[in-house]
Amino acid sequence: MKTLFTLALAGALSFSSLAAPVADDDLMALSDVKAKFKKVNVLLREGVGEAKIALYDNTGRKLHQRKVKVGGEDLLVPYNLSDLPCGEYKVRISTDDEQVDYTVATFDKPIPASALPLMAYGKIIDDTTVNLTVIGLDEPGVEVEIRYAETNKLIHSEAIGEPEGFRKNYKLNGVSPEDVYLNVTDAKGRSKTIHFE
Repeated sequence: MKTLFTLALAGALSFSSLAAPVADDDLMALSDVKAKFKKVNVLLREGVGEAKIALYDNTGRKLHQRKVKVGGEDLLVPYNLSDLPCGEYKVRISTDDEQVDYTVATFDKPIPASALPLMAYGKIIDDTTVNLTVIGLDEPGVEVEIRYAETNKLIHSEAIGEPEGFRKNYKLNGVSPEDVYLNVTDAKGRSKTIHFE
């Protein structure tokens, strides 16, 4: 009888532990915070119930707080931090029973290569030779034109198909480097004009 009583007590304790309030690691399992560039998304899954979301900067100053109620579906709470500096931010999610903190880092969206200027450089080698250097190409294909500075008349043109960049000397017959300019255009349509002085 004593053994039966002990088993009944152990079973009652194990069932009561299943009905206990949500443990700290459960809120962590029911939530997630991700940053992409300067946007932070807070995901609260079904089962969280009522919660508070607070956003803090890296000095601990509270920037925003709101109460939410998660019903029968997951809830996504977005934050746009584009007006704030890049860096680390803390997101605190709290319920009546527990609290979890997430640290996320925001960063600027990289500038696409097509928005960057064409990196083409020219220099005079001697009285009849100029050098052209083009670097940082994403796609092969560069059009090079050599034109007279005064009249814009075309002297020479060629297409160069190097994939990442190139360096090339151009010999000018009977023309001084100061009398010409180079017009360089890459496959993305970026162009640069180079004058020699």
